[in-house]
Amino acid sequence: MELLWEDYQNIQVLGRALYTNARWLLDLVYTKGVDTCEHFLTALKQVLPEEQGAALSFSGCCLNLEKREESQSTSTQTLLTHRPSLVSKLQGCIDGALEALVVSGHFNSGDCNEVRLPIHTPSQQARCLLDHVRSKGESAAKVVLHYIEQKQQSGSQNQEKLTPPKDFLKYQKKLSSSVSAQSCFLSTYGGTSHMSLDDIYTEGELELAHDCADVHGPLGLEDIVGTVGTVNEEADTVLVSGEAGSGKSTLLQRLHLLWARGAALQDFLLLFPFSCRRLNSEQRELSVQELLFQHCCWPDREQEEIFQFILDHPHLILFTFDGLDELKQSFSDEHRLCCPTQRAPVHILLFNLIQGSLMKGVWKVVTSRPEAVGPLLKKHLRKEVSLKGFSPSGINCFVRKHHSDPTVAAKILESLQTNTALLGLCHCPVLCWIVSQCHKELLGCGEGSLQTITDVYVMILQHFLQHQSPLKSNMGLGWLQEHLTTVLRLGQLAFEGIGTTCYVFSCTDLETCGVTDKDICMGFLIQSKDMSSTHSKHYEFLHVTMQCFFAALYLVLSSNTDRSAIPKLFEPQDIRDTGLTSRCFGACLPSTDQQRQVLGGEATAAETPNLQITATFVSGLLSQRHRSLWLHCCPSALMEKKVKQVSRCLSKGMQKHFKSIPQPVAGEKKSMHAMPDFVWLIKCIYEMQESRIAKDAISKLEVDHLKLTYCNIGPVECTALAYVLQYLRNPVGLQLDNNSVGDVGVEQLLPCMHICNSLYLRNNNITDEGIRKLIAKGIQCDNFQKIALFNNKLTDACTQHFSHLLKTKQDFLSLRLGNNNITAEGAKQLAEGLRFNHSLQFLGLWGNKIGDAGAEALASALENSKTLVWLSLVGNGVGSAGASALANIIKNSTSLEEIWLTQNCITRTGVECLIRALEHNTRVKSIWLRNNDLSLEEVEEMTQRESRLIF
Repeated sequence: MELLWEDYQNIQVLGRALYTNARWLLDLVYTKGVDTCEHFLTALKQVLPEEQGAALSFSGCCLNLEKREESQSTSTQTLLTHRPSLVSKLQGCIDGALEALVVSGHFNSGDCNEVRLPIHTPSQQARCLLDHVRSKGESAAKVVLHYIEQKQQSGSQNQEKLTPPKDFLKYQKKLSSSVSAQSCFLSTYGGTSHMSLDDIYTEGELELAHDCADVHGPLGLEDIVGTVGTVNEEADTVLVSGEAGSGKSTLLQRLHLLWARGAALQDFLLLFPFSCRRLNSEQRELSVQELLFQHCCWPDREQEEIFQFILDHPHLILFTFDGLDELKQSFSDEHRLCCPTQRAPVHILLFNLIQGSLMKGVWKVVTSRPEAVGPLLKKHLRKEVSLKGFSPSGINCFVRKHHSDPTVAAKILESLQTNTALLGLCHCPVLCWIVSQCHKELLGCGEGSLQTITDVYVMILQHFLQHQSPLKSNMGLGWLQEHLTTVLRLGQLAFEGIGTTCYVFSCTDLETCGVTDKDICMGFLIQSKDMSSTHSKHYEFLHVTMQCFFAALYLVLSSNTDRSAIPKLFEPQDIRDTGLTSRCFGACLPSTDQQRQVLGGEATAAETPNLQITATFVSGLLSQRHRSLWLHCCPSALMEKKVKQVSRCLSKGMQKHFKSIPQPVAGEKKSMHAMPDFVWLIKCIYEMQESRIAKDAISKLEVDHLKLTYCNIGPVECTALAYVLQYLRNPVGLQLDNNSVGDVGVEQLLPCMHICNSLYLRNNNITDEGIRKLIAKGIQCDNFQKIALFNNKLTDACTQHFSHLLKTKQDFLSLRLGNNNITAEGAKQLAEGLRFNHSLQFLGLWGNKIGDAGAEALASALENSKTLVWLSLVGNGVGSAGASALANIIKNSTSLEEIWLTQNCITRTGVECLIRALEHNTRVKSIWLRNNDLSLEEVEEMTQRESRLIF
């Protein structure tokens, strides 16, 4: 792609003469160099009539251009080869660069005016300047490059005589005051009790979505807009992804508050917060200027001057967009827009801001659920940060903050510790909030009674409804029947909203569903912060998951829905294929004008995640444990029919996955890499809490290896997996690499350990405490033979448990603990277990810190091993003393085939020991020794002497 979108728009100016546009095009192509000229000439030949194309000779043009290009020296070429970084560096100092060019005689006032066109953003001005400089020749290019180099050396590139106008400073103060007022109270869960964000905010676990060598320790809030983890320096957008209820909105709210107080993000003079949920209801076409000032904070005066300052200094501005997945339209880069004063639909403005066509240089932080982020969006990201919810210490902290009475907090935490399933659910902040909110019901319901997400939401439903009838709080199962009309009205509103991707409701929407002021007073709906100019009231549910729950209640309790509604809800693949949510819900929504408009109007992107959450709640509400609640609310025959529908859907859904498993390659195990919907179906089965359904759904799965890598598996998913997988007929290898299992999730997996012959938990934030519980259970499981824990948070404290495992299980085959924090002391602990083990075949300790002392301890323990096949001590600081000790294993072993010792500090002395040992052992196939303390001459010599040494 030779021309940028802004180049195209600069050429195609409406109303300008065609010949003028042609000259602009030729000038632009020329400044971009010989390659662009060749592409242009080829394109021209394709569009000209055949006789005209044949009459033109392009070879001479290209040849002359090539000669001219060859005659140009390095500076002019640098403008092309380093163009993106030069554009970035010039944005904050355009005036200084122009002054240098004028002083040197290369630019005149006309050149400067053309660069400074008001319609141009700073990045466009920078590109225009570079194009002009290149056309002026080598000496002009040298002037610009010298100027940029000076600015870098002085460190003042972004601080060039920055003196904001007085009106700008007044606006900054007004905006920060507005942001502070919106952020100081917790609003994420509806603000039902006006909790101060300072009092309640608890850090969630932040991780980069990709491996990064420059990360040391946990990520903090300011790292979101910091340099750490950058994968695309030319992009301006940071994505914070996380599941529903993981705390994304609260995190942004905390960032907003810290900026408004001057406590963080002080490199940004202005911060503009947006809610995609509320932008959904914006029907007008807006410019960027109108978007900022109408939806965030209106300047009292000098609006144009303030906006121009924003355009001139984009690197000092931050936009945040909460809930990209809640937009009706899926992300697209088809409609390009680069003029900040041009009006367009809000979603087109947003998409162009994210991809950098609009307001290049402005930082944008966007939150979304992972499922809504495809490769089309990811290519425009500077980096992606994953929010993983609460750690065990985070749960503890949140509960104690939520309750000023330490006795109550202690009782709740004690109750959670005795109910591991509920503890796993509390890893999700919104569920932790519900549990804390309903602490009286929790403490009164007895140990182990709350198991599923549906249980928790039924508890909050009861909590809110009974608070409206305090004198009847002990009325038993009748609490739902008394408020059934309210539940159905709110349910219909929620259901229609899910069907049309609507999360903010007007008064008209409420009237259509019959929602009354009394219904609103129940507390499930709260008034939305309406950012539009109409000032009319709008409402939203406490949380998007609460809307899904009420939609599920409507599906279960209403007799007005079509019988095909539930089967269609469990067909997410069809939804993705069509892109039309109305296909799913069209048959069961009431025939209102609004519904006809949806069916016949603009197609909206189907929100698969929310449909799946709704389906999960439907499964839970139809479980045996909740059926008594609906006894007097819905005909039992209709209820049984719906139960059978869900059971059939779940069984069919699982069978589709099993049928997709390919036949294994000869000699390999049969494996299944789970498709995206597999985990969701597992969660639905768990919500039903009926062993018969779980057995029926999983009984036909016949694989040796189940792979669930990069599937956003957290503690909640681990609980569901363990519940269902325990019914597998045959042992399976369970691979959960690169998820968010953590210590809480490890504990949830224990019920299915007996069916796991191998467990892969690489990169899952697991600590020694999680390992303690895992090994204690694993020792009791006859099938358990392999474990891989690469890149977790393990220390020497975990090695005593592995030592005990090795002593106890004489059929254990593989132990891989790479890239943790195990030192020589940990290696000595492992060695104690290895002395008594007569089965281990694979031992991996890559990327730890065992040194020579650790290598010597392991070598002593493994010296007479008759089972060890493979050993890796890569990157462990092992020197020649350690290599000399390891040589004894090589010399004596009858089973060893491969040792990995790359990236250590072994010298010639150590290698000589290994060579002598290899003379006694022909079974060993290779010893890997790359990147050790050896000269090139030594490497060449030793390779000649022993071909099994790999350097």
